[in-house]
Amino acid sequence: MKNLQTLLADVTKLTNTIETNYPELYKFLGENPITIPSINHPDINKNIMQDYLKSLKLLLEHHIKTHKNI
Repeated sequence: MKNLQTLLADVTKLTNTIETNYPELYKFLGENPITIPSINHPDINKNIMQDYLKSLKLLLEHHIKTHKNI
């Protein structure tokens, strides 16, 4: 299992890839429900970052599948 620092690095790398290669998708990352905390000072832990990384991967996979002919 990855530690929090590795997960943060993976999220950063994937976010940078999306920003560089899929700018049309990048603009929607701020609207991802997992990035909008429901409390003022959310606790960020490994499970939350794993879920966020997974959601980014799924979002990118869906985008690639649905936009491959464009």
